[in-house]
Amino acid sequence: MEMEDIEDVLGPAGLAGGRAPPVLRLPLAAVAVKPKRPRSSRVAQTRPQPEARIPGTQSDSEYMSGQLSAFGYAITEEPEGADLWLINTCTVKNPSQSAMTTLISKCKSANKPLVVAGCVPQGSRDLKELEGISVIGVQQIDRVVEVVEETLKGHEVRLLSRKTLPSLDLPKVRKNKFIEILPINVGCLGACTYCKTKHARGHLGSYTIESLVDRVKIVVSEGVREIWLSSEDTGAYGRDIGTNLPNLLNAIVAELPADRSTMLRIGMTNPPFILEHLKEIASVLCHPCVYSFLHVPVQSGSDAVLTAMNREYTVSEFRRVVDTLCELVPGMQIATDIICGFPGETGEDFSQTVNLVKEYQFPQVHISQFYPRPGTPAARMKKVPSVEVKKRSRELTSVFESFSPYQGMEGKVERIWITEIATDGVHLVGHTKGYIQVLVIAPDSMLGTSADVKITSVGRWSVFGEVIEGSVVAKETQKQNHTELQEEYRPSQVEEATCCGMDSCGTCACSDAAQQCPERSENSTPQTCGDATHQEAVQSKLVRRNVEGTVKSSESDTAKQVGKIQRLNVAARRFPNVDTILWGGLAVSFATTVTLIALLAYKISSTPSY
Repeated sequence: MEMEDIEDVLGPAGLAGGRAPPVLRLPLAAVAVKPKRPRSSRVAQTRPQPEARIPGTQSDSEYMSGQLSAFGYAITEEPEGADLWLINTCTVKNPSQSAMTTLISKCKSANKPLVVAGCVPQGSRDLKELEGISVIGVQQIDRVVEVVEETLKGHEVRLLSRKTLPSLDLPKVRKNKFIEILPINVGCLGACTYCKTKHARGHLGSYTIESLVDRVKIVVSEGVREIWLSSEDTGAYGRDIGTNLPNLLNAIVAELPADRSTMLRIGMTNPPFILEHLKEIASVLCHPCVYSFLHVPVQSGSDAVLTAMNREYTVSEFRRVVDTLCELVPGMQIATDIICGFPGETGEDFSQTVNLVKEYQFPQVHISQFYPRPGTPAARMKKVPSVEVKKRSRELTSVFESFSPYQGMEGKVERIWITEIATDGVHLVGHTKGYIQVLVIAPDSMLGTSADVKITSVGRWSVFGEVIEGSVVAKETQKQNHTELQEEYRPSQVEEATCCGMDSCGTCACSDAAQQCPERSENSTPQTCGDATHQEAVQSKLVRRNVEGTVKSSESDTAKQVGKIQRLNVAARRFPNVDTILWGGLAVSFATTVTLIALLAYKISSTPSY
């Protein structure tokens, strides 16, 4: 069985929680689970393209992997040897659906049984490509084992009816054992004219605060170091059950370890639903266990275009959100989304968008060309010529890439939380309190730890750091009473997308990597820009150039850094403690003395007497 997220196939269609370029991120492989009873069927979990972390879709994949593993199926990364493929889909953009179609063709050519899950079959159940294929909807993932069993027997199964929210306590296999993607609700309250996701995910449905807090307690006890809250719109949480986002955030923060070993990342939120809670959310973002990072999609700098999109806010309201958070939260980092070429967008409308990006110089911008989705109002609107759309996308990408968002960080000391291995095979990936990606050369044993680092150089997409000796906080730390921490940082008591990461109504918030549209990522999932096809190549080249530049142009500094780290590791691994050294020294001295006395006695006894 092969399990793939469609957005993972596409790569950096999204922002994984504001993470840096896709090519530098590598999710850990799924954890192997010993079968409870012998089975011949194997599940192939193909390693996804690094930075496409889809907070909603990926979370669904992890739950499905967990249930199949718990039932005795083996998750494999070899599609050819799998007995069945399971494709989990996102419906934000046409490329996602095209990728699904390609995978279905490959599966049929390989003559493998197939199950398609997620937003595409839920929102477009009559697609010709899905004829004769087993499908499972977004709210039926707790029945994935049943669907797989029947499909392997040669039966076609279609489970698409709506029901209650899936349990948060289903077995789960995380792609990264240090990161928990926690869906707080499904669906949304918006009605964006270009969005297809609501067709699949439906109206807002929130999990209770109690169930989410219980899940947080469990994952913290399991050693998770980052919790990503995922949703089509985090800010809308609780409006269907008589509560709100600040209440949830305060309850979750109260359960985070006082030693800051586990950090919380808040998911994408559209401007309308946080305007009334700005101060409360800012207070939570100031908490030492919460990343000072938020993904707030603007989509356009023109009120006329926002009205055509039915986004339910103005540019001035977006500005108020950003200005307030940046004023109240030290080191605040804002990621945003832009759609280029929305139907009716004039040259003046686009100029306003460019000016907005220039003014704020967002460190992470997820730039997307408009894709008409069948069945949406925007699909019936008069389109901007594709040549012009591409031109605008390239122009905005060029503007974004001209910024140096991390200039001035060189020489500073930052605390980072390390959770991933970079795909260059050299660096580990950590994030600052503001969720800025930091690459360090360090042993894998540092995964799941936090450490102080000195920033040694600054790149366009990431910064590079050197771990300060003696600053590493171990993975296993004694649980402490965090009443003291809660008192010191008591918040005001007022406050990429299950399917698609961040802005399910937008560029592909599904795009975690949003959040990695993270989450973001994806991790972030990433700091993404440009159109989906051009974006990965550009970022890949830039990121790799930064890595190579650091190694080659600063060879002596790097050598010193590597040498220092290696010496530190050798000391940690090989040197015994002080008591052992002292006793060892005494033993050597005693042995030496005995040897000398023996030699002297032998010398005396062997000397002839006259």
